[in-house]
Amino acid sequence: MLRSILKRVGYMLIVVWVVSVMAFVLMRCAPGDPTATMLPDTATEEQRAALTAELGLDQPYIIQYLRYMKGLLMGDLGHSTQYNQPCATIIAQRLPATLCVSLISAVIVLFISIPVGVISGVTRGSMTDFAMMFLVVILQSMAVVWVCVLLLLVFVVKLDWLPSMGYYGLAKPQYLIMPVIAMGYRMCAQVARMGRSSMIDVLNEDYITCAYARGLSKWEVYSKYALKNSLIPVITIYGLQVAAMLAGAVIIEQIFTIPGIGTMLVSAVNNRDYPMVQSSLIVTAAMFSLVNLVVDIAITFIDPRIKEV
Repeated sequence: MLRSILKRVGYMLIVVWVVSVMAFVLMRCAPGDPTATMLPDTATEEQRAALTAELGLDQPYIIQYLRYMKGLLMGDLGHSTQYNQPCATIIAQRLPATLCVSLISAVIVLFISIPVGVISGVTRGSMTDFAMMFLVVILQSMAVVWVCVLLLLVFVVKLDWLPSMGYYGLAKPQYLIMPVIAMGYRMCAQVARMGRSSMIDVLNEDYITCAYARGLSKWEVYSKYALKNSLIPVITIYGLQVAAMLAGAVIIEQIFTIPGIGTMLVSAVNNRDYPMVQSSLIVTAAMFSLVNLVVDIAITFIDPRIKEV
């Protein structure tokens, strides 16, 4: 068990390192000059050259990357050229907003999607199954931007029930309702669909037939045998979706003006804030990898047969 966890931690570190390399290369390949956003239009070439040297951008790319990695290994994420503050400070200020919306959405999805998937799977072919899957297909077909606009039109413009934008954390939960819905509806549909498919596959296994032959009731078969085994692929897709929410909430944060990692990353890219972009991508990659690690450990406890995989 410990060997398997250490192996996955090693994979996580490799993923974070690869992301750091890709972020560094892509930002250097992008057009634009970070000094252009830091100096006024009347700045002279000497002033631009001096600032470029101060930021270390006149050094070869390999030297810039090694200097960044040295600071990263020492716990220094760099200094933002846009905010003129340590990147770690800015990320620490923005990360709670992203985590708040994402985790609330993930918890709600968990309590809705798994029961829907299980009920649909055990009632396969019934009107209940048809109604649930019909709703799931509709939700999966709806684009995030369109859903955000629809939520604003219905709950803000027509009904005037909710505020249109802003973020105040758990102190004012009414500001979280629409972002949570927009972030979780597709994930809920995907997890429910996977839960249904997994439950149907498990119910067709031979050991389920043997359980019925032993005289067990449907409730005992579902609760003791089918549910546990059907959860393995569901937990896998659920973990991937949670990680994707943490790392990719850019559209929702932009529309509802949530001061999270997504809006910060967009602003950093537009201003060619190299340290902030690199640090943000590394943090999101680390969160993505950490969630996957937790999912792998959870699956190992559910099915000990894969502990050495």
